[in-house]
Amino acid sequence: MFLPNVHAESETEVLLKFIKENPLGILITGINSSSQNFLQCTHVPFVLDLPSTGGNESTAPRLRAHIAKQNPQVKAMLETLDGKPPGVLSLDRDVLVIFNGQHDHYVTPKYYTETKPDTGKVVPTWNYSAVQIYGKLSLYYDSKTPDAGSFLAKQMHDLSEQCERNIMGFTGGERPQPWKVADAPGRYIESMLRNVVGINIEIGRIEGKFKMSQEMRRGDRDGVVRGFADLGGEAGEAISALVKERGELHDKKIEKLKAAKAG
Repeated sequence: MFLPNVHAESETEVLLKFIKENPLGILITGINSSSQNFLQCTHVPFVLDLPSTGGNESTAPRLRAHIAKQNPQVKAMLETLDGKPPGVLSLDRDVLVIFNGQHDHYVTPKYYTETKPDTGKVVPTWNYSAVQIYGKLSLYYDSKTPDAGSFLAKQMHDLSEQCERNIMGFTGGERPQPWKVADAPGRYIESMLRNVVGINIEIGRIEGKFKMSQEMRRGDRDGVVRGFADLGGEAGEAISALVKERGELHDKKIEKLKAAKAG
């Protein structure tokens, strides 16, 4: 990811929160295979497990998911692991997962109300936000083995709970009750488990980017905020708020740096 300082987000807590709010990731692998393409990607919703701070040890955050055994990406993984025993299998090379923000949009030069009338030296761009992680992937292949079976059962339960409650808002009480895996016939779930693999990724590096017009002059940023607010709709209002928020954070950072140099 190209990360100019003006757009980069380095706070791990902010980046992990972004993943929780945008759980659909793109899992990308590069694997030498005799039968599958070297580059493979799969769109898949993830469960994020935050670091544990209990006791004297802490663990890295990790991502969990499950995908179909017939997925060519899985077939490429298994080819590299040929000859190893069933159960939990680990890839040697890191994988990449990309998460995109819910809202992105084209930015017309007409929104740059300071520079456009002044010099005309403006061009279109696109505002967006994204987080990417690099990490080590473990594959839970055979649901009949204890480790893979328990991993997949927990993964299906946790992902369903996350989506039913956080995305659909089914929390019970005055709201509808969430759907549970246990609501489906047991034999049906067993057949589903046999046809998927579990994915566990220990996050080694995390990077994030909010490209929201921070690099523009303050007058131009104000024009972008107004332009998207006038555009309306969910996307317009969301981008307007993000440009305002990220612009203010950028200004505070600059003021802090100036104060540090002066002091």
